[in-house]
Amino acid sequence: MHRFAVLALALLMMSCGGDSKKEKKEPVSIGSSEKTEKVETKTTAKGVEFNEDGTEATVTIEGDDTMKFNLKEIKVKEGMKVTLTLVHTGQMDIEVMGHNWVLLNQGVDIMDFGGDAASAADSDYIPSDRLDDIIVHTDLIGGGESTTITFDAPAKGEYDFICSFPGHVALMKGKFIVE
Repeated sequence: MHRFAVLALALLMMSCGGDSKKEKKEPVSIGSSEKTEKVETKTTAKGVEFNEDGTEATVTIEGDDTMKFNLKEIKVKEGMKVTLTLVHTGQMDIEVMGHNWVLLNQGVDIMDFGGDAASAADSDYIPSDRLDDIIVHTDLIGGGESTTITFDAPAKGEYDFICSFPGHVALMKGKFIVE
């Protein structure tokens, strides 16, 4: 037993380093970048920016291959012009892992809506008989794609947003809060 403890200790010490070489890590750059003009904005929350006079909001929300939005809550002011960009940061194809962003009216049961949406493949999982339940929605996109919509924020209150691709509503959901 004593030999085992000595052996384990020796292996532990060797695996913890002792190699004095230092690797210099270089920053990794993927894609290209462009210099853009500075725009007068005020960021108040991750993914949301407001123009200087507070009349417009720009929202960027990401969906990925693990069926998650990067934002669970979006806050804007009543009547604001909202420009929302959905970015699919994953790599999977639209038929396998499509994403959209659907803002529902208050009181709509998201699981019930998601169930109806699952059978609406011909209309990108936006059920034509439930259009009255939707305030606005993006196009359906696949990995590496993005889509943008512009709309006026509804009346004050709390609204649900979801992805209506089959099976996604359970994980890809959040609150759109209008103050």
